[in-house]
Amino acid sequence: MVQYLKQAPSKSFADTGHTDVAERVGQIIADIRAEGDAAVRKYAKMFDHQSVESFRLSDAQIEQIMGTLDPQVIEDIVFVQGQVRSFAQAQRDSMRDVEVETLPGVFLGHRHVPVQAAGAYIPGGRYPLTASAHMTIITAKVAGVPRVVACTPPIRGEIPAATIAAMKLAGADEIYLLGGVQAVASMAIGTESMPPVDMVAGPGNAYVAEAKRQLFGEVGIDLFAGPTEILILADAGADPFTIAVDLLSQAEHGPDSPAVLVTTSEEVAREVLAHIERILPEMPTKDFAEPAWRNWGQVILADDLDEAFDIADQLAAEHVQVFTADPARALERMHNYGALFLGENTCVSYGDKVIGTNHVLPTLGAARYTGGLWVGKYLKTVTYQTIENPESSVELGRVLGRAARVELFEGHARSGDVRVWRHTGERFEWIDRALEGTARARATAAGATP
Repeated sequence: MVQYLKQAPSKSFADTGHTDVAERVGQIIADIRAEGDAAVRKYAKMFDHQSVESFRLSDAQIEQIMGTLDPQVIEDIVFVQGQVRSFAQAQRDSMRDVEVETLPGVFLGHRHVPVQAAGAYIPGGRYPLTASAHMTIITAKVAGVPRVVACTPPIRGEIPAATIAAMKLAGADEIYLLGGVQAVASMAIGTESMPPVDMVAGPGNAYVAEAKRQLFGEVGIDLFAGPTEILILADAGADPFTIAVDLLSQAEHGPDSPAVLVTTSEEVAREVLAHIERILPEMPTKDFAEPAWRNWGQVILADDLDEAFDIADQLAAEHVQVFTADPARALERMHNYGALFLGENTCVSYGDKVIGTNHVLPTLGAARYTGGLWVGKYLKTVTYQTIENPESSVELGRVLGRAARVELFEGHARSGDVRVWRHTGERFEWIDRALEGTARARATAAGATP
């Protein structure tokens, strides 16, 4: 029987709907649609406190910005991007084009075709999220996207140099110092200075998420991102101190970030609670982590691991760490998660920053029906078909004529009839009437008696 040693409400997708946010975002999008760059400059001044003629950084500016960084920062970015690129390339290599012969001379196939332009939004706000540049830009480039536009805001009036370096090293073709709704709308709609893209990817705050929601359909998006979530599933052998540290590592993302422990051991659960009480007051990021844990943290006690797995599947968390004697069992037992982290040697923070898997993942229960960002998000799987055997075309034409007429689609049926007629000479009354009418019209136009 499930017991709660600490209980909190669970977030859902419905929690993302805020009328005031939606109205404000809608107005910004409408203004940019109507006024283009002028509206972008207005909102950039209002929200980012920057007044510049061009938001796009030149190659010289980018080089100068990167020159301000410690070489170790550049070296670390290159290392991490190597991990991301390697895994993304393995994903791309797993996706094969297909062609099969289903009937004699009938060939059906599909190809994976990249979108031609993608926008990457790299959040700023309180933290410079350098890693988001790796996840959105590198993945697009490995997919084969020829034009990747990347936007990030200034942070407290300063250029986030490490983020700009990450964007450049990841392969962005255009880099703009621009944030918020105005950045997302500029990429999606296009302005005088920024041609539109085909899809927009990347995390952001409630306003960025709402902008993506409103622009979806006009452009593609990766997914709707909510607050970061962590769930740790642990048995009696798990280390409570490590669990406490890892829960708080994700709670620091924001004051509404859920952190959940599901365990079969009451002793582990109570030790985790005690460790959190001692660690939290000393955290430099406690102004986010403390309200997140207070309002959204949960500690759930399950009777056994099967019940624990069921609870985790119901919550469908973005990140799930498995600290059990046999963590690999989760691969077979669990179905709903954004990413799994198996064993105490790994953690969500590795996934966020350094290990190479993508950190743009489903939240708010969306893991029930989707995975996260990967190369496949930037690819369109499109089909083609050709028939080289006339006899097969005739066979399909006859079936089409019958099937379409059952549905009262006479026009569809006639497309099949024409191919039967062309290859066999078989007579169809409607074809005879149509050809007779055509001949009469031509004769009349020529001034002759039909």
